[in-house]
Amino acid sequence: MTNTQFSGFHPLLLQFLDELASHNNRDWFNKHKSRYESDLLEPALGFIEAMQKPLAGISPHFLAVPKRVGGSLMRIYRDTRFAKDKTPYKTNVGIQFRHEQGKDVHAPGFYVHIEPDQCFVGCGIWHPDSTALAKIRKTIAKDPAGWKRATRGKAFRRDFTLAGDALKRPPQGYAADHPLIDDLKRKDFIAVAPLEMDALFEPGLVRDITTKMRTCRPLVRYLCESIHLPF
Repeated sequence: MTNTQFSGFHPLLLQFLDELASHNNRDWFNKHKSRYESDLLEPALGFIEAMQKPLAGISPHFLAVPKRVGGSLMRIYRDTRFAKDKTPYKTNVGIQFRHEQGKDVHAPGFYVHIEPDQCFVGCGIWHPDSTALAKIRKTIAKDPAGWKRATRGKAFRRDFTLAGDALKRPPQGYAADHPLIDDLKRKDFIAVAPLEMDALFEPGLVRDITTKMRTCRPLVRYLCESIHLPF
């Protein structure tokens, strides 16, 4: 794949995902695998390739890898071994532009989510391990002004909302009346910005998503520096 121009996804993508949600079984998927290839896989890889140059302009340490397996496109097959929900397929497109030193979805990254009823751009660290979590909390406590700059700026608040899971009580070592206790309680350090559904089908999609990623760049930088990763 050498063409880095991307003119947008096709509405057939959402139609495929919608039908997959209604027929989430292997027989249906195998009968319609050619649609998966043409309506989801190939366009998603084209989008990922088109994001390589813009992403490098945000940070050279995050990767856009247009591979069928093991790249930025998250696999459509669900791991059902320990899940109550045994449906075999995800009914969304998940694309993660992960830090070069990250080995899985728990690494710092930028994320694009496409689903028939919601689309969004995300950034940050989801479910960091205990070591990274402790480092992030320590940095927030030592550098509250930096955290506020990364998460309270006008452009950031216009587009993004901090999200994810949080503790019900203060983490060990932090006072309940700490000015940033709600942030210190976080178990995820992620932010999400909604993406208009119609934008998926427009030639300006790469530009629009790049703009949102630039807006949350300070947050990702702060998190990377907190856990001693280059940005």
